[in-house]
Amino acid sequence: MSLAKRLGEAEGGQKLYSSSAALGNYGDEAVIDDASRSMILGLRDTVVTELIKQAGRDISDSADLALLDPSVVVGSVTNHVDASTEDFPLPRADVIQLVVDEILGNGPIETLLQDPSVTEVMVNRFDEVFVERGGRIQTTDVRFNNEAHLRATIERVVSRVGRRIDESSPLVDARLPDGSRVNAVIPPIALDGSSLTIRKFAVDRMTLQDLLDSGTLTPEAEEFLGVLVRGKANIIISGGTGSGKTTTLNVLSSLIPEDQRIVTIEDSAELQIGKPHVVRLESRPPNVEGRGTVTIRDLVKNALRMRPDRIIVGEVRDGTAFDMLQAMNTGHEGSLTTVHANSPDDALLRLESMSLMAGLELPIPVIRQQMASAIDVIVQQSRLIDGRRRITAISEVRTDDHGQPVVVPIFEYRFDDDADGEESLYLTGSPSHLGDKLSANGEDMPGFLVESR
Repeated sequence: MSLAKRLGEAEGGQKLYSSSAALGNYGDEAVIDDASRSMILGLRDTVVTELIKQAGRDISDSADLALLDPSVVVGSVTNHVDASTEDFPLPRADVIQLVVDEILGNGPIETLLQDPSVTEVMVNRFDEVFVERGGRIQTTDVRFNNEAHLRATIERVVSRVGRRIDESSPLVDARLPDGSRVNAVIPPIALDGSSLTIRKFAVDRMTLQDLLDSGTLTPEAEEFLGVLVRGKANIIISGGTGSGKTTTLNVLSSLIPEDQRIVTIEDSAELQIGKPHVVRLESRPPNVEGRGTVTIRDLVKNALRMRPDRIIVGEVRDGTAFDMLQAMNTGHEGSLTTVHANSPDDALLRLESMSLMAGLELPIPVIRQQMASAIDVIVQQSRLIDGRRRITAISEVRTDDHGQPVVVPIFEYRFDDDADGEESLYLTGSPSHLGDKLSANGEDMPGFLVESR
């Protein structure tokens, strides 16, 4: 979080300082040369040394400075800037902002993280920083001073969430306090130097109307999905990395009636359910001794004992898939989850493969029967070549004469040659077979699907 957001306004409503437009909006990244960057790091080191001395034994490392009152840090930085005789290449307020970001924030990438147009920050190495805007990856002029500077920033970021990274544990995948996901990799497994990836947490929860306005959904598809969620259909959201699966899962979960008890299970908590009766669970990696691991699979099993009306799993990627199918088949209707796959058919293959990872040595036909019985609908999410994220298929999973699952598209995304090549979700003409289930849960099939029977 930037200093401005940490401090807001001082007592009496007076702002402590404000950063310049150039630094506050990295649409045009402020280019900081090596000399300026070295000057900023020098100021940082001076202030850190002073604060550690002032704090005495309460602070043993510069990473612990995040525990200090931010006003103490900004006060010390301001005093040093005012007392300096150097000819600063940037406005005074920007120098203060940059130095404080080096102490309390995320260093050079702090302003990128505060830019609302940036959805992901990717540091390939200390002098290569990229961002994603509007679904497109763009290069930036932001850079770290050297490998040691980047490494110190990574250690500061992961230490805030109680994690560590070193040569014995060179990988970290964690969630920041604001919900953003961070992944860090350092040498020796990162061959070109340390790498840092931060996927930003959406502040404003998207709604169905947002998906309609963006063209991700049509009114007919929105009505169908609403009936499916309220009617307790079991839904799998399938898609590739960064295709918008979690966003769609958030939107669909917002349609769950407020009187139902929801248990969410995630690796890194990203879901924003916005309902009054929610229990949120998050998996836990092993500690420094290699103990204390709590897996998604452990949490799914535990959730079955928590009297849930709905179970929502952020993503299944291992033997958890089989436990999720069991939950869907044993009275926990209306469950939702996501899976990495490129099509609805691939989603079933992935679920089959992951179910085999449960180690139960069940015959494949039995697993397929479980899938056919448990899953009602697969929503396919895709990121198009121009960066747009779209729902490209809504398909039902049915059972063939041999009890095996069959994917039947109800909506498909395609060009309409009769509408000047307009892209949209179109009804395939296949009738829905979920009418009885929806009716049993108090929902009626939309008229446009009933008519197609």
